Amino acid sequence: MRGSILFVEDEEALRLTVGDRLRSVGYAVDCAVDGVEALEKATLLPFDLILLDVMLPRKNGFVVCRDIRRAGLIVPILMLTARSQTADKVKGLRTGADDYLVKPFDMAELIARLEALLRRAPNKTTSQAGVFKFGSCCVDLMGTQTTRDGKPMALSAREFQLLRYFIGQPGATLSREELLKQVWGYTANVFTRTVDVHVASLRQKVEDDPKQPKFILTVQGLGYKFKP
Repeated sequence: MRGSILFVEDEEALRLTVGDRLRSVGYAVDCAVDGVEALEKATLLPFDLILLDVMLPRKNGFVVCRDIRRAGLIVPILMLTARSQTADKVKGLRTGADDYLVKPFDMAELIARLEALLRRAPNKTTSQAGVFKFGSCCVDLMGTQTTRDGKPMALSAREFQLLRYFIGQPGATLSREELLKQVWGYTANVFTRTVDVHVASLRQKVEDDPKQPKFILTVQGLGYKFKP
């Protein structure tokens, strides 16, 4: 199996057509028909990628995407819509989408974009393993619980999202721009100080000596690296 995809689409014909094609090339596909069902499935079940339509009943795709990111999930999201205006594309990316494809689309292009997003996604064995331990810290990735020396750590939602992304990319040098895009959903690089502030706060909670960190390391001129 090439990966599991949550396909969110209210048009039955398109849902069946795209779902069958993705299954034929090796993907496991689950479907949701409205925004509420999409958010429930996305936050309860582990998916490798979410294919998300914008125009949905009950809760539109922009809101679903935003709420998925607020829940701390870093699963890649590819948004589908009949809209072609630049403003709508920007809105989708700012709510946390990783890519944007306008209907009608060519199936070969859709599959190519899915493959590209999956190649860039955090390694599944680390990001969805359940419980991750480093030093005296224990992180329940699915239950969003963190402890140190057996005692709960008071992480903000954004700090947990940042830590989760670090865990999903062990040993990789991550630029501030990448962290802004993947954790905050920003596409511009004008708020890089935001990353530094949150990294400093996270170090205070997970490092024995925040001034000489062992886990979240600074890579001068490039960004940060997580070494569990």
